Amino acid sequence: METEIVVSIITLLGSALGTFGGIFAGNKLTAYRIEQLEKKQDKHNAVIERTYALEKAVSLQEEKIEQAHHRIDDLERRHGG
Repeated sequence: METEIVVSIITLLGSALGTFGGIFAGNKLTAYRIEQLEKKQDKHNAVIERTYALEKAVSLQEEKIEQAHHRIDDLERRHGG
C-alpha cells in the first residue's frame, strides 16, 4: 500500500509542476503579446498626434491665405483693378 501512496504523491507533484509550468509559460507569452500591442498602440498614437498637428498647421495656413486674398481684393478695389 505504501508504494501506491508514493506513486500517487509523485504523480500529484508531476501534475502540479506541469500545470504551473504551463500557466507560467502562458502568462509569459501573454505578457509578450501585450507588450507588442502596446508598442503598436504607441506608434499609432504618435501618428494621430502628428496628424492633429498637421491639421492645425494646415488650418492656420489656410487662414493666412484667406487673409492674403482679402488684402489683395482690397488693394485691387482701391486701385481700380
